[in-house]
Amino acid sequence: MSGSSSRPSAEREGADEPEQTRITYRDNRRIDPDTYEVREPRTGAAPDSGGNDSAAAGSEDQGGAAAQQLAMLELSATLAERTADLQRLQAEYVNYKRRVDRDRDLVRKVAIEGVLKDFLNVLDDVRSAREHGELTGGFKAVADELERITTKYGVATYGEKGDPFDPHIHEALLHAHADGIDGPTCVEILQPGYRIGDRILRPARVAVAEPEPDVHPSAPAESNAADDDQSAEAGADEPLAGDQDR
Repeated sequence: MSGSSSRPSAEREGADEPEQTRITYRDNRRIDPDTYEVREPRTGAAPDSGGNDSAAAGSEDQGGAAAQQLAMLELSATLAERTADLQRLQAEYVNYKRRVDRDRDLVRKVAIEGVLKDFLNVLDDVRSAREHGELTGGFKAVADELERITTKYGVATYGEKGDPFDPHIHEALLHAHADGIDGPTCVEILQPGYRIGDRILRPARVAVAEPEPDVHPSAPAESNAADDDQSAEAGADEPLAGDQDR
């Protein structure tokens, strides 16, 4: 009796307890909190709580895609700006390098020309000694080596007898008149000129002759004689004052 009466009371107590609802959690975060990678959107999954959950998930996906697209645009703009800065710096460096190389070459040429100008008088002495037959022995070896070195650096002499006079490359020390020439001519080279390429180290020092001036003194004399004859004839034709009174 006691066992049968306790069983119905237990069944009534179980029937009075409310039924527990099962809660399901779904992680819809776009970024994985463990790997920090972007998760792929889930497709084909059965909805847990109806259309509200699917609509919320779709809006989150769209918001994440828009944010990602915006981030990509910002990165593209930043990349283009940095690329332009890099290209500008590279162009400035190339121009700077060219300018430095050009200035270095110019400084080198000016330094070489300055040294060679100091040797021009020595070259004149060597030339004079060679013309007088005094270039012999060890002095000849030194002179030949000096001329070889100056020629190596591009020094060349110019100026020949009979060259047309050019004030840009010649320096006239003597002047005279001569026959048989058409214009100012170098009739004697006192000291040769020196140059490196198109740059003149020292102009050639020369004696210049010009054609004789065209002077005709007989023509004015003849005209004066004709004037005197005409005045004498006019005086002979005029009657004297005494003759007119008679």
